[in-house]
Amino acid sequence: MYDLIVIGGGAAGFFSTLIAKEKNPHAKVLLLEKNATLLTKVRISGGGRCNVTHSCFDPKSLCQNYPRGHKELLGPFHTFNPKDTIEWFKNRGVRLKTEKDGRMFPVTDDSETIISCLIKEATKLDIPIALKQKIDQIKRENEIFLLYLKDGSLLKCKHLLIATGSSPQGYQWAKDLGHSIEKPIPSLFTFNIPSSNLKELSGISVPDCELLLKGTTFKQKGPLLITHFGFSGPCVIKLSAWAAPFLFEKNYKTDLLINWLPNISKNDLKKTIISKKSTQPNITLVNSDLISLPKSLKKSLFASLCEKKLHTLSNKLIDQLLEKIYSDCYQIDGKTTHKQEFVTCGGVVLKEINFKNMESKICPNLYFAGEILNIDGVTGGFNFQNAWTNGFLFGSQVHI
Repeated sequence: MYDLIVIGGGAAGFFSTLIAKEKNPHAKVLLLEKNATLLTKVRISGGGRCNVTHSCFDPKSLCQNYPRGHKELLGPFHTFNPKDTIEWFKNRGVRLKTEKDGRMFPVTDDSETIISCLIKEATKLDIPIALKQKIDQIKRENEIFLLYLKDGSLLKCKHLLIATGSSPQGYQWAKDLGHSIEKPIPSLFTFNIPSSNLKELSGISVPDCELLLKGTTFKQKGPLLITHFGFSGPCVIKLSAWAAPFLFEKNYKTDLLINWLPNISKNDLKKTIISKKSTQPNITLVNSDLISLPKSLKKSLFASLCEKKLHTLSNKLIDQLLEKIYSDCYQIDGKTTHKQEFVTCGGVVLKEINFKNMESKICPNLYFAGEILNIDGVTGGFNFQNAWTNGFLFGSQVHI
Protein backbone atom coordinates (compact mmCIF):
# COMPACT_ATOMS: atom_id res chain seq x y z
CA MET A 1 0.00 0.00 0.00
CA TYR A 2 1.41 3.35 -1.06
CA ASP A 3 0.57 6.69 0.51
CA LEU A 4 0.84 8.31 -2.95
CA ILE A 5 1.17 7.12 -6.52
CA VAL A 6 1.86 9.62 -9.28
CA ILE A 7 1.08 8.54 -12.85
CA GLY A 8 3.14 10.36 -15.45
CA GLY A 9 6.88 11.05 -15.59
CA GLY A 10 6.66 14.37 -17.41
CA ALA A 11 7.33 17.83 -15.96
CA ALA A 12 4.08 18.06 -13.97
CA GLY A 13 4.15 14.54 -12.57
CA PHE A 14 7.85 14.57 -11.76
CA PHE A 15 7.81 17.96 -10.05
CA SER A 16 4.65 17.05 -8.11
CA THR A 17 6.39 13.95 -6.79
CA LEU A 18 9.50 15.86 -5.74
CA ILE A 19 7.60 18.52 -3.82
CA ALA A 20 5.27 15.99 -2.17
CA LYS A 21 8.13 13.75 -1.04
CA GLU A 22 10.16 16.69 0.23
CA LYS A 23 7.21 17.80 2.38
CA ASN A 24 6.34 14.26 3.46
CA PRO A 25 9.75 12.55 3.76
CA HIS A 26 8.40 9.44 5.49
CA ALA A 27 5.56 8.83 3.04
CA LYS A 28 5.65 5.80 0.77
CA VAL A 29 5.60 7.30 -2.73
CA LEU A 30 5.83 5.80 -6.23
CA LEU A 31 6.17 7.46 -9.62
CA LEU A 32 4.91 5.47 -12.64
CA GLU A 33 5.78 6.15 -16.29
CA LYS A 34 4.46 4.14 -19.22
CA ASN A 35 7.46 4.83 -21.48
CA ALA A 36 11.07 3.76 -21.17
CA THR A 37 12.27 7.35 -20.61
CA LEU A 38 11.27 10.23 -18.33
CA LEU A 39 10.66 13.92 -19.07
CA THR A 40 10.32 13.51 -22.84
CA LYS A 41 8.90 16.98 -23.52
CA VAL A 42 11.51 18.57 -21.29
CA ARG A 43 14.16 16.93 -23.46
CA ILE A 44 12.83 18.24 -26.80
CA SER A 45 11.50 21.63 -25.66
CA GLY A 46 13.11 24.68 -27.19
CA GLY A 47 14.97 22.66 -29.78
CA GLY A 48 16.65 20.61 -27.07
CA ARG A 49 17.51 23.60 -24.87
CA CYS A 50 14.38 23.41 -22.63
CA ASN A 51 12.33 26.58 -22.38
CA VAL A 52 11.91 26.26 -18.59
CA THR A 53 9.73 29.32 -17.99
CA HIS A 54 9.17 32.94 -19.02
CA SER A 55 10.34 36.19 -17.42
CA CYS A 56 6.78 37.43 -16.93
CA PHE A 57 6.70 37.91 -13.16
CA ASP A 58 3.39 39.71 -12.59
CA PRO A 59 0.65 37.09 -11.95
CA LYS A 60 -2.05 39.07 -13.78
CA SER A 61 0.13 39.56 -16.85
CA LEU A 62 1.30 35.95 -16.68
CA CYS A 63 -2.30 34.68 -16.76
CA GLN A 64 -2.93 36.48 -20.05
CA ASN A 65 -0.72 33.90 -21.77
CA TYR A 66 -3.17 31.07 -21.09
CA PRO A 67 -6.12 30.84 -23.52
CA ARG A 68 -7.63 28.21 -21.22
CA GLY A 69 -7.03 28.46 -17.46
CA HIS A 70 -6.19 32.16 -17.07
CA LYS A 71 -8.86 32.75 -14.40
CA GLU A 72 -8.02 29.65 -12.40
CA LEU A 73 -4.26 30.29 -12.43
CA LEU A 74 -4.30 33.79 -10.92
CA GLY A 75 -4.28 32.52 -7.33
CA PRO A 76 -1.75 29.74 -7.98
CA PHE A 77 0.65 32.19 -9.65
CA HIS A 78 0.65 34.29 -6.49
CA THR A 79 1.88 31.15 -4.71
CA PHE A 80 4.42 29.83 -7.22
CA ASN A 81 5.43 31.77 -10.36
CA PRO A 82 8.48 32.11 -12.63
CA LYS A 83 10.51 33.82 -9.88
CA ASP A 84 9.94 30.79 -7.68
CA THR A 85 10.86 28.43 -10.53
CA ILE A 86 14.11 30.33 -11.10
CA GLU A 87 14.89 30.19 -7.38
CA TRP A 88 14.07 26.47 -7.09
CA PHE A 89 16.51 25.55 -9.86
CA LYS A 90 19.12 28.06 -8.66
CA ASN A 91 19.10 26.46 -5.20
CA ARG A 92 19.98 23.17 -6.90
CA GLY A 93 22.83 24.56 -8.94
CA VAL A 94 21.02 25.36 -12.20
CA ARG A 95 21.06 28.97 -13.40
CA LEU A 96 18.62 30.23 -16.02
CA LYS A 97 19.10 33.02 -18.55
CA THR A 98 16.55 35.29 -20.22
CA GLU A 99 16.42 35.83 -23.98
CA LYS A 100 15.13 38.97 -25.73
CA ASP A 101 11.63 37.59 -26.11
CA GLY A 102 11.40 36.70 -22.42
CA ARG A 103 11.91 32.95 -22.76
CA MET A 104 14.16 31.43 -20.11
CA PHE A 105 16.64 28.60 -20.67
CA PRO A 106 19.41 26.98 -18.64
CA VAL A 107 22.69 28.84 -19.23
CA THR A 108 24.05 25.60 -20.67
CA ASP A 109 21.46 25.70 -23.49
CA ASP A 110 20.97 21.98 -22.85
CA SER A 111 17.76 20.35 -21.64
CA GLU A 112 19.82 17.57 -20.05
CA THR A 113 20.84 20.11 -17.41
CA ILE A 114 17.20 20.36 -16.28
CA ILE A 115 16.61 16.62 -16.53
CA SER A 116 19.76 15.83 -14.54
CA CYS A 117 18.73 18.31 -11.86
CA LEU A 118 15.27 16.77 -11.47
CA ILE A 119 16.54 13.18 -11.45
CA LYS A 120 19.30 14.06 -8.97
CA GLU A 121 16.64 15.51 -6.68
CA ALA A 122 14.52 12.35 -6.98
CA THR A 123 17.57 10.26 -6.08
CA LYS A 124 18.32 12.46 -3.08
CA LEU A 125 14.73 12.07 -1.86
CA ASP A 126 14.88 8.32 -2.48
CA ILE A 127 11.82 8.28 -4.75
CA PRO A 128 11.20 4.93 -6.50
CA ILE A 129 10.45 5.33 -10.20
CA ALA A 130 8.97 2.52 -12.29
CA LEU A 131 9.24 2.75 -16.09
CA LYS A 132 7.30 0.86 -18.77
CA GLN A 133 4.28 0.58 -16.50
CA LYS A 134 1.12 -0.16 -18.46
CA ILE A 135 -2.01 0.48 -16.41
CA ASP A 136 -5.13 -1.26 -17.62
CA GLN A 137 -7.74 0.13 -15.22
CA ILE A 138 -8.14 2.32 -12.15
CA LYS A 139 -10.89 1.84 -9.56
CA ARG A 140 -11.66 3.32 -6.17
CA GLU A 141 -12.98 1.10 -3.40
CA ASN A 142 -13.32 1.93 0.30
CA GLU A 143 -11.34 5.17 -0.18
CA ILE A 144 -8.44 3.24 -1.71
CA PHE A 145 -7.31 3.55 -5.35
CA LEU A 146 -6.69 0.24 -7.13
CA LEU A 147 -4.38 0.30 -10.16
CA TYR A 148 -4.64 -2.83 -12.27
CA LEU A 149 -1.53 -3.25 -14.44
CA LYS A 150 -1.52 -5.08 -17.76
CA ASP A 151 1.00 -7.58 -16.45
CA GLY A 152 -1.64 -8.72 -13.92
CA SER A 153 -0.21 -7.00 -10.87
CA LEU A 154 -2.17 -4.66 -8.59
CA LEU A 155 -1.01 -1.46 -6.90
CA LYS A 156 -2.90 0.27 -4.10
CA CYS A 157 -2.66 3.83 -2.78
CA LYS A 158 -4.45 6.31 -0.54
CA HIS A 159 -3.70 9.34 -2.73
CA LEU A 160 -3.45 9.37 -6.52
CA LEU A 161 -2.19 12.10 -8.86
CA ILE A 162 -2.75 11.78 -12.60
CA ALA A 163 -0.36 13.81 -14.76
CA THR A 164 -0.55 11.97 -18.08
CA GLY A 165 -0.53 14.99 -20.40
CA SER A 166 -2.70 14.59 -23.48
CA SER A 167 -2.84 10.79 -23.26
CA PRO A 168 -6.35 9.51 -24.14
CA GLN A 169 -5.94 6.88 -21.44
CA GLY A 170 -5.51 9.58 -18.80
CA TYR A 171 -8.73 11.24 -19.90
CA GLN A 172 -10.50 7.88 -19.69
CA TRP A 173 -9.27 7.28 -16.13
CA ALA A 174 -10.50 10.75 -15.16
CA LYS A 175 -13.92 9.91 -16.62
CA ASP A 176 -13.97 6.54 -14.86
CA LEU A 177 -13.41 8.39 -11.58
CA GLY A 178 -16.31 10.76 -12.21
CA HIS A 179 -14.81 13.69 -14.11
CA SER A 180 -16.02 15.55 -17.18
CA ILE A 181 -13.66 16.02 -20.14
CA GLU A 182 -13.61 18.97 -22.48
CA LYS A 183 -12.87 17.49 -25.92
CA PRO A 184 -9.07 17.50 -26.44
CA ILE A 185 -8.02 19.32 -29.61
CA PRO A 186 -4.68 20.67 -30.90
CA SER A 187 -3.29 24.03 -29.87
CA LEU A 188 -0.07 25.77 -30.97
CA PHE A 189 0.20 25.07 -34.69
CA THR A 190 1.01 26.84 -37.94
CA PHE A 191 -1.30 27.67 -40.84
CA ASN A 192 -1.27 25.90 -44.19
CA ILE A 193 -2.10 28.30 -47.03
CA PRO A 194 -1.94 26.17 -50.23
CA SER A 195 -3.18 29.03 -52.44
CA SER A 196 -0.64 31.56 -51.11
CA ASN A 197 1.52 33.25 -53.74
CA LEU A 198 4.06 34.07 -51.03
CA LYS A 199 5.35 30.52 -50.50
CA GLU A 200 8.26 31.20 -52.86
CA LEU A 201 9.45 33.72 -50.25
CA SER A 202 9.87 30.99 -47.62
CA GLY A 203 12.18 32.14 -44.83
CA ILE A 204 11.30 35.82 -44.96
CA SER A 205 10.06 37.23 -41.68
CA VAL A 206 8.19 40.43 -40.86
CA PRO A 207 8.85 41.68 -37.31
CA ASP A 208 5.41 43.15 -36.67
CA CYS A 209 2.12 42.11 -38.27
CA GLU A 210 -1.45 41.94 -37.04
CA LEU A 211 -3.52 38.86 -37.84
CA LEU A 212 -7.30 38.58 -37.67
CA LEU A 213 -9.52 35.59 -38.39
CA LYS A 214 -12.20 37.07 -40.63
CA GLY A 215 -15.61 37.42 -39.03
CA THR A 216 -14.25 36.87 -35.48
CA THR A 217 -12.56 38.81 -32.70
CA PHE A 218 -9.53 36.48 -32.72
CA LYS A 219 -6.56 38.77 -33.28
CA GLN A 220 -2.81 38.69 -32.57
CA LYS A 221 0.09 41.00 -33.21
CA GLY A 222 3.76 40.06 -33.54
CA PRO A 223 6.44 38.53 -35.80
CA LEU A 224 5.28 36.54 -38.84
CA LEU A 225 7.33 33.98 -40.78
CA ILE A 226 6.54 33.06 -44.38
CA THR A 227 7.05 29.33 -44.97
CA HIS A 228 6.88 26.88 -47.86
CA PHE A 229 3.45 25.76 -46.59
CA GLY A 230 1.98 29.10 -45.49
CA PHE A 231 2.60 31.12 -42.32
CA SER A 232 4.34 30.51 -39.00
CA GLY A 233 6.06 32.59 -36.35
CA PRO A 234 5.02 33.74 -32.85
CA CYS A 235 2.04 35.72 -34.14
CA VAL A 236 0.54 32.68 -35.89
CA ILE A 237 1.31 30.26 -33.05
CA LYS A 238 -0.38 32.52 -30.49
CA LEU A 239 -3.41 33.04 -32.71
CA SER A 240 -3.74 29.27 -33.17
CA ALA A 241 -3.85 28.83 -29.39
CA TRP A 242 -6.50 31.43 -28.67
CA ALA A 243 -8.64 30.38 -31.63
CA ALA A 244 -8.06 26.61 -31.30
CA PRO A 245 -11.72 25.61 -30.66
CA PHE A 246 -12.99 27.90 -33.44
CA LEU A 247 -10.45 26.57 -35.94
CA PHE A 248 -11.26 22.99 -34.96
CA GLU A 249 -14.97 23.61 -35.61
CA LYS A 250 -14.09 25.09 -39.00
CA ASN A 251 -11.93 22.05 -39.82
CA TYR A 252 -9.02 24.49 -40.12
CA LYS A 253 -10.59 26.20 -43.14
CA THR A 254 -11.22 29.93 -42.77
CA ASP A 255 -10.03 33.33 -43.99
CA LEU A 256 -7.03 35.06 -42.44
CA LEU A 257 -6.62 38.84 -42.75
CA ILE A 258 -3.12 40.30 -42.46
CA ASN A 259 -2.32 43.90 -41.58
CA TRP A 260 1.28 44.19 -42.74
CA LEU A 261 1.84 47.64 -41.15
CA PRO A 262 -0.08 47.75 -37.84
CA ASN A 263 2.07 50.53 -36.39
CA ILE A 264 0.94 53.17 -38.86
CA SER A 265 -2.70 53.96 -39.61
CA LYS A 266 -4.16 53.64 -43.08
CA ASN A 267 -5.02 57.35 -43.17
CA ASP A 268 -1.54 58.43 -42.10
CA LEU A 269 0.10 56.24 -44.75
CA LYS A 270 -2.24 57.57 -47.42
CA LYS A 271 -1.37 61.17 -46.48
CA THR A 272 2.35 60.33 -46.62
CA ILE A 273 2.06 58.73 -50.07
CA ILE A 274 0.09 61.70 -51.44
CA SER A 275 2.65 64.09 -49.94
CA LYS A 276 5.54 62.16 -51.50
CA LYS A 277 3.79 62.30 -54.88
CA SER A 278 4.47 66.04 -54.80
CA THR A 279 7.91 66.10 -53.24
CA GLN A 280 9.41 62.93 -54.81
CA PRO A 281 7.21 62.15 -57.83
CA ASN A 282 9.73 59.92 -59.61
CA ILE A 283 10.50 57.39 -56.87
CA THR A 284 8.89 53.97 -56.94
CA LEU A 285 7.26 52.05 -54.10
CA VAL A 286 9.80 49.27 -54.23
CA ASN A 287 12.74 51.66 -53.83
CA SER A 288 11.18 54.03 -51.32
CA ASP A 289 10.95 53.70 -47.55
CA LEU A 290 7.23 54.44 -47.58
CA ILE A 291 6.36 50.83 -46.91
CA SER A 292 8.80 49.23 -44.46
CA LEU A 293 8.64 45.66 -45.71
CA PRO A 294 11.32 43.44 -47.35
CA LYS A 295 11.76 44.39 -51.02
CA SER A 296 10.95 40.90 -52.31
CA LEU A 297 7.75 40.85 -50.25
CA LYS A 298 6.69 44.25 -51.59
CA LYS A 299 7.23 43.01 -55.14
CA SER A 300 5.09 39.95 -54.50
CA LEU A 301 2.33 41.80 -52.65
CA PHE A 302 1.97 44.78 -54.95
CA ALA A 303 3.08 43.31 -58.31
CA SER A 304 3.25 45.97 -61.04
CA LEU A 305 2.40 48.79 -58.64
CA CYS A 306 5.86 48.44 -57.13
CA GLU A 307 7.57 49.66 -60.28
CA LYS A 308 5.25 52.60 -60.91
CA LYS A 309 6.49 56.08 -60.11
CA LEU A 310 4.50 57.82 -57.43
CA HIS A 311 3.17 60.56 -59.67
CA THR A 312 1.47 57.88 -61.83
CA LEU A 313 -0.54 56.45 -58.94
CA SER A 314 -4.17 57.52 -59.02
CA ASN A 315 -6.23 57.75 -55.83
CA LYS A 316 -7.96 54.53 -56.89
CA LEU A 317 -4.62 52.69 -57.18
CA ILE A 318 -3.49 54.09 -53.82
CA ASP A 319 -6.69 52.79 -52.23
CA GLN A 320 -6.06 49.36 -53.77
CA LEU A 321 -2.54 49.43 -52.39
CA LEU A 322 -3.79 50.34 -48.90
CA GLU A 323 -6.41 47.59 -49.00
CA LYS A 324 -3.68 45.06 -49.75
CA ILE A 325 -1.49 46.36 -46.91
CA TYR A 326 -4.18 46.52 -44.23
CA SER A 327 -6.59 43.70 -45.16
CA ASP A 328 -4.57 41.14 -47.12
CA CYS A 329 -6.73 37.99 -47.24
CA TYR A 330 -5.51 34.36 -47.32
CA GLN A 331 -7.43 31.10 -47.06
CA ILE A 332 -6.28 28.80 -44.27
CA ASP A 333 -6.67 25.19 -45.33
CA GLY A 334 -5.17 22.93 -42.68
CA LYS A 335 -2.51 23.11 -40.00
CA THR A 336 1.01 21.87 -39.34
CA THR A 337 2.33 20.84 -35.93
CA HIS A 338 4.81 23.34 -34.49
CA LYS A 339 8.11 21.46 -34.78
CA GLN A 340 8.25 18.54 -32.32
CA GLU A 341 6.43 20.51 -29.69
CA PHE A 342 2.72 20.12 -29.37
CA VAL A 343 0.12 21.19 -26.88
CA THR A 344 -3.47 20.08 -26.44
CA CYS A 345 -6.31 22.23 -25.24
CA GLY A 346 -9.19 20.43 -23.60
CA GLY A 347 -9.07 17.91 -20.77
CA VAL A 348 -10.45 17.71 -17.26
CA VAL A 349 -13.03 20.47 -16.74
CA LEU A 350 -11.51 23.11 -14.47
CA LYS A 351 -14.56 23.81 -12.31
CA GLU A 352 -14.17 20.26 -10.98
CA ILE A 353 -10.71 21.05 -9.51
CA ASN A 354 -9.70 22.83 -6.29
CA PHE A 355 -6.86 25.12 -7.37
CA LYS A 356 -5.53 25.48 -3.84
CA ASN A 357 -4.14 21.94 -3.89
CA MET A 358 -5.10 20.48 -7.33
CA GLU A 359 -7.54 18.04 -5.71
CA SER A 360 -10.66 16.75 -7.40
CA LYS A 361 -13.91 18.20 -6.08
CA ILE A 362 -15.60 14.97 -7.14
CA CYS A 363 -13.29 12.22 -5.92
CA PRO A 364 -11.46 12.83 -2.61
CA ASN A 365 -7.68 12.27 -2.60
CA LEU A 366 -7.56 12.29 -6.41
CA TYR A 367 -5.40 15.03 -7.94
CA PHE A 368 -4.49 16.30 -11.41
CA ALA A 369 -1.56 18.33 -12.74
CA GLY A 370 -0.35 19.60 -16.09
CA GLU A 371 -1.77 19.18 -19.53
CA ILE A 372 -4.44 16.62 -18.57
CA LEU A 373 -6.35 19.65 -17.30
CA ASN A 374 -8.10 22.03 -19.69
CA ILE A 375 -5.22 24.49 -19.38
CA ASP A 376 -2.83 25.50 -22.13
CA GLY A 377 -0.45 28.38 -22.61
CA VAL A 378 1.01 30.03 -25.67
CA THR A 379 4.56 29.21 -26.69
CA GLY A 380 7.37 30.65 -24.59
CA GLY A 381 7.75 28.53 -21.46
CA PHE A 382 4.21 29.05 -20.17
CA ASN A 383 3.12 25.41 -20.35
CA PHE A 384 6.11 24.32 -18.29
CA GLN A 385 5.39 27.07 -15.77
CA ASN A 386 1.87 25.70 -15.39
CA ALA A 387 3.39 22.27 -14.74
CA TRP A 388 5.79 23.60 -12.06
CA THR A 389 3.00 25.62 -10.41
CA ASN A 390 0.53 22.71 -10.40
CA GLY A 391 3.21 20.46 -8.98
CA PHE A 392 4.12 22.89 -6.20
CA LEU A 393 0.48 23.48 -5.21
CA PHE A 394 -0.16 19.78 -4.98
CA GLY A 395 3.08 18.79 -3.32
CA SER A 396 3.11 21.56 -0.72
CA GLN A 397 -0.51 20.99 0.34
CA VAL A 398 -0.98 17.23 0.22
CA HIS A 399 -0.86 15.47 3.60
CA ILE A 400 0.19 11.86 3.18
